[in-house]
Amino acid sequence: MIETKGYAAQSVDTDLAPWAFERREVGPHDVQFDILFCGVCHSDLHQIKNDWFPGIFPMVPGHEIVGRVVKVGDHVKNFKVGDLAGTGCMVDSCQVCENCKKDLEQYCLEGNTGTYNSLERDGKTPTYGGYSNTIVVREEFVLHVSDKLNLAAVAPLLCAGITTYSPLRHWKVGKGHKLAVLGLGGLGHMAVKFGVAFGAEVTVLSTSPKKEEDAKKLGAQGFVVTTDEAQVKAAMGTFDFILDTVSAEHDFKMYLSLLKTDGTLICVGVPSKPAEIPAFSLLGGRKSVAGSGIGGIAETQEMLDFCAAHNIVSEIEMIDMKDIHTAYERMEKGDVRYRFVIDMATL
Repeated sequence: MIETKGYAAQSVDTDLAPWAFERREVGPHDVQFDILFCGVCHSDLHQIKNDWFPGIFPMVPGHEIVGRVVKVGDHVKNFKVGDLAGTGCMVDSCQVCENCKKDLEQYCLEGNTGTYNSLERDGKTPTYGGYSNTIVVREEFVLHVSDKLNLAAVAPLLCAGITTYSPLRHWKVGKGHKLAVLGLGGLGHMAVKFGVAFGAEVTVLSTSPKKEEDAKKLGAQGFVVTTDEAQVKAAMGTFDFILDTVSAEHDFKMYLSLLKTDGTLICVGVPSKPAEIPAFSLLGGRKSVAGSGIGGIAETQEMLDFCAAHNIVSEIEMIDMKDIHTAYERMEKGDVRYRFVIDMATL
């Protein structure tokens, strides 16, 4: 076994703290890479709090992971020692179901294996995430990372990036479309960057007027303060798509009113409480509410390659591992522009 150090929550009632644990030895098809940077996702906080479902404790969060390969198994073909590598929200799947064969491992019919707070395919061994110094992942779930970009700013692409890239690609959002991005946070700022890169006309919907300047710097052409009734009224029936990145409770009825006929609101944020959606909000305009998870491995690699070719990375604030609790507090207040990334050298 590989001696590993990390930060873990021992139970839902305890804070993250240093914890030593063991990872499996590198098998024939595994890649081990030492973690250099790990992004801080809002879902990390949700999961250590059991907001969505009962967690597996001790829990080592982190699924926006980049680092450098230090060991590969005998049968590994696509990685070698010294390569940059990344791993996102999943580390395995059944690989044989209909969805996995379509490169949709995120929708594995047997359930994919999450990078943390999940069980390996044996159904009993917990997975531990990127708030740690090293990780072992089967080759099929390790991604190539370009050396052309700021590696720390690449880390959030493994979740925030692919979570917004995938739905925009699936719904073929691009030139000629009016896209609204609801929420300008870790997910939202990436949605703006991708929407602009794909050629859409992008507007940010936000409760915070202070974010307008940032939205415009990111490339958004419009900005609607959603607490301003006049601005909301003027935007009604305007958008082909709304990419909803908000993880707090919000008024779906109001946002649906901003869609054109046949418009689609795509949910990628995950509020703790179920949404209330009046049927008439959908019927009056043949509107749709849809959802999207992350992306499959092939699409995630496509996204990373697209980012390398177009010089797209996340806007980040680097933190030391010891400052994770302060980062969580600030994240809950929306006080981050726009993703915290942990320098794992500080572990």
